[in-house]
Amino acid sequence: MHDDTKTSRFLSLILRHHPETIGITLDRHGWADVAELLNGISKSRPFSMEILERIVANDEKQRYSFNEDHTKIRANQGHSVPVDVELEQYEPPEVLYHGTGEKYVSSILQQGLKPKTRLYVHLSSDTVTARKVGQRHGKPVVFLVLAGEMARCGIPFYRSRNGVWLTETVPVNYLKQIS
Repeated sequence: MHDDTKTSRFLSLILRHHPETIGITLDRHGWADVAELLNGISKSRPFSMEILERIVANDEKQRYSFNEDHTKIRANQGHSVPVDVELEQYEPPEVLYHGTGEKYVSSILQQGLKPKTRLYVHLSSDTVTARKVGQRHGKPVVFLVLAGEMARCGIPFYRSRNGVWLTETVPVNYLKQIS
């Protein structure tokens, strides 16, 4: 089995942020044509349908989805390009969690959670996942998000196909730093 980590990261870059890197475009729902994707990636590294299917199947965060006949693929969330991944609105649990790095805490306590370069703020349903996310940004800090209260105030929540909770922003009054 090949180490697909670098190729998976490149795939994420293409499907979430820069499809033009390999000369493809995403449709308005974030779908890329698989044949064009294979051709584009193959210009810079060994790549095949077998490798693509293996990356999708083995991705622990389930970042990608194929359409039914595997002719199109998209990232499930995390886009910085404006696409509508057809998220369904869901009633969130009472609390969700957000992991970040210690260096962002003072900004979050002043401004709340903002999507920055992404379309949505990403939230986890457990502290373990939130802490893992936070570790990518330095010393991890976890915030508790009063999601149920937010939803009752009319703030919509979505859940991506891989279980990540998404919302457009989290105002400061719905946040509590817990670590």
